[in-house]
Amino acid sequence: MPISVVGVHLTKNGTTAAFNLSAPWGQPSSIIFEKGNYTVSFIAPLKDNHLQGVFEKPYHVNVSIPQEFDVRNPLLAGLSVGANATRFGDNTTLVQWNETYSFDMRFYDAAREEILYFFLQFMGILLIVLVIIPYILSMKKSE
Repeated sequence: MPISVVGVHLTKNGTTAAFNLSAPWGQPSSIIFEKGNYTVSFIAPLKDNHLQGVFEKPYHVNVSIPQEFDVRNPLLAGLSVGANATRFGDNTTLVQWNETYSFDMRFYDAAREEILYFFLQFMGILLIVLVIIPYILSMKKSE
């Protein structure tokens, strides 16, 4: 299902390119421009920190992730096949796919990472209390 976007910009070789916006009644909007190599940028809402795209022919895709988000922890994030993630000194991340028909990316914030670590620590404590300590106590009784 197409999403609603704002702030659509089309550039070719670093300069703004002209395009026509088509919005037929009852149909999704689209942009129309001359054939060529362009960069399309837009602002759209994201749901559940998940971004994906599908194309009719292969494209080079770059996704810039601001510093408050990350994709490095595989328990919290996911990148589709062919992704190349680069983390920069200012904590921003660039994820790239070369010649891909589709891309899929999940990212997370620091709060989710803290919740994951809290959960893992809690599970570790439960493991110690419910499994390891009773095992050690049963070994002492059998001696």
